[in-house]
Amino acid sequence: MIPMLDLTAQLAEMREAIDAGLRDVLDSGRFVLGPNVTAFEEEVARYLGASHAVGCASGTDALHLALAGLGIGPGDEVITTPFTFAATAEAISYLGARPVFADIDPRTFNIDPDCMEAAVGPATRAVLPVHLFGQPAAMEAVEAVADRHGLYVVEDCAQSFGATRGGRQTGTMGVAGCFSFFPSKNLGGCGDGGLITTGSDALAATLRQLRNHGSREYAYHEMLGYNSRLDEIQAVILREKLKRIDAYNASRRRVAQRYTQALAELPDVVTPFEGAGGVHVYHQYTVLLPDRDAVAQALREAGVGCAVYYPRPLHRQPVFAAAAASAELPVAEDVASRCLSLPIFPELTDTQIDAVIRAVRAAVLG
Repeated sequence: MIPMLDLTAQLAEMREAIDAGLRDVLDSGRFVLGPNVTAFEEEVARYLGASHAVGCASGTDALHLALAGLGIGPGDEVITTPFTFAATAEAISYLGARPVFADIDPRTFNIDPDCMEAAVGPATRAVLPVHLFGQPAAMEAVEAVADRHGLYVVEDCAQSFGATRGGRQTGTMGVAGCFSFFPSKNLGGCGDGGLITTGSDALAATLRQLRNHGSREYAYHEMLGYNSRLDEIQAVILREKLKRIDAYNASRRRVAQRYTQALAELPDVVTPFEGAGGVHVYHQYTVLLPDRDAVAQALREAGVGCAVYYPRPLHRQPVFAAAAASAELPVAEDVASRCLSLPIFPELTDTQIDAVIRAVRAAVLG
């Protein structure tokens, strides 16, 4: 069986360094917001070119805290994409604000800036583009819309660590960038973890309070905060993986190029789009197929893993039905009905890549 993802291979080659770091943490007795978290925040900020990086407990919390730190609350609206994981819209809803869904670009699967602008209303306070599957959103157009209407831009970078647009890292183009370190991500830990980047000194200070029960000093609480702190064990692992992130992403791009070269000529198969000015880091390699479910079943029978991200867009999810009752988003619905993701991870071998290609060709051509 060729899996969608193999996490054990990546850990094996850095196991000695990680074990040494974990022993140091266990011996120190410092488990939360200790020196490894501080060092990781500094290293990530330097890598991304961000002024500040604030660790937290998960990617969902990163979105939640970023919006909370900007004062988003009841009665506000935040425009985002319907073609993403539920956490994007959950974070908006946690604050009593309303997610407003705008349709997506059929090539990149990211939010369409024209549809986003059409969704702006008197209650709109922010836009939340997602760099889906590692493909940077069209941030120049997103920023232009936000500037015209005086809106915050908060980036969902959960799947895009290391991706760039116009030479800028995702997470450095809006007022805040929100990252996930869930194990499957391009930069993933061995549990949950998240991070927020910002160029604002004031927002960074607020975020550090919000993640720690609203406190800047022991037993003194100035605001209603949350318990959302990155732990030392995850920081040790992430520091080691950060040293290798460029190599990981280069390997993902190598796999993607092999797939695209082999599959692009198949009838009715749409391979991922790469536009000028952006570097896609392929958290997922996702194709569009006319008979997605039949192809997926054939791949599984051939011992090739595959997955559907995402079969039901958010405006069709029961939890968001009230917020999106009248939404008509035909591109998102079409993509959701035809998308299929193939195995992709840095350690995928040429033999495995060839086997995936053969299985896809056989499934499509019969």
